[in-house]
Amino acid sequence: MITVTEATATAGALKRLSDEGVSIWLDDLSRRRIESGNLAELVATRHVVGVTTNPSIFQAAIGSGEGYDEQLADLAVRGVTVGEAVRMMTTADVRAAADVLRPVYDATGGRDGRVSIEVDPRLAHDTPATIAEAKQLAWLVDRPNVMIKIPATRAGLPAITEVIGLGISVNVTLIFSLERYREVMDAYLAGLEQAAAKGLDLATIHSVASFFVSRVDSEIDKRLTVLGTDEALALKGKAALANARLAYEAYEEVFTGPRWTALGGARANKQRPLWASTGVKDPAYKDTLYVDDLVAPGTVNTMPEATLNATADHGGITGDTVTGGYTQARADLGAVEALGISYDEVVQQLEDEGVAKFEAAWQDLLDAVTKSLNSKGVDGE
Repeated sequence: MITVTEATATAGALKRLSDEGVSIWLDDLSRRRIESGNLAELVATRHVVGVTTNPSIFQAAIGSGEGYDEQLADLAVRGVTVGEAVRMMTTADVRAAADVLRPVYDATGGRDGRVSIEVDPRLAHDTPATIAEAKQLAWLVDRPNVMIKIPATRAGLPAITEVIGLGISVNVTLIFSLERYREVMDAYLAGLEQAAAKGLDLATIHSVASFFVSRVDSEIDKRLTVLGTDEALALKGKAALANARLAYEAYEEVFTGPRWTALGGARANKQRPLWASTGVKDPAYKDTLYVDDLVAPGTVNTMPEATLNATADHGGITGDTVTGGYTQARADLGAVEALGISYDEVVQQLEDEGVAKFEAAWQDLLDAVTKSLNSKGVDGE
């Protein structure tokens, strides 16, 4: 547990980050975190104003079994399918987390206090099934501060438009490329236009666009290392920040344009950029790199707890570190391309790998729950 003294001593960098207009979300959730009061404590002492989940997070939480035994036993007695069991457990956790964060949601007019839950990753390339799953998840969680995560695959884009058009708030995930990010913003605006045509209140619809950061460096750095020249090695650790900064430039362009002006006049909310995958994977880099160097107003940074703690302890928050860097960002990505590393190839590979990793984590979760249900069923006979 974090003591009051510790909270006072370590909250400085997190408060500065929040004061700069960055919403701090926690990229983790488990039943133990909720029931122990830890999530409420992070909200109270560490400026956490939202939570994101993904299949890997639930696989780690439920796979451990901690806190889920009673519900698993009840589900086994009912004879539910493994898919239904997983959804009953994950939506229960998201519902409980949403209740913890409800005061933040109310205080911010729905901007923060959000908890995200992802559609089944196996549906990433199936538009109608993604739409149906998003509607079902919104109904199951049944909280106004839930966000449904839809991947930014080709099939995901029309699903984003349709789900936003129904008035459901969406967290668009697995965005790696600038081109795809512009398509995501376009899909969001089209959804708002559909919602407006239906007479829905646009002020109640929120969205974030989760732009992945560290994985870009991991892949491009690997290729730079293979090249091994001084010129190549000097570019390590620069591509991810450059990519994210240019994404913010695109956000500024889209949400000041004429199409947005009409929607903004109807009380629509901007789709905020969310920096995802902000845990540093290379120990040679400062562990708060993707926090310190991605500070810009109107953004979200969702952090694993280790990154949250590192930022509280020694984060270097020095103001806006994004909007003045567009020229350098273009130069850095251009230099990488000039060495023969294809940006388009890298971002497509990362999208494909991202979907595959979440599919694998989801299957691991299904397998673990199947084993638990079978053991509970045997014990109960």
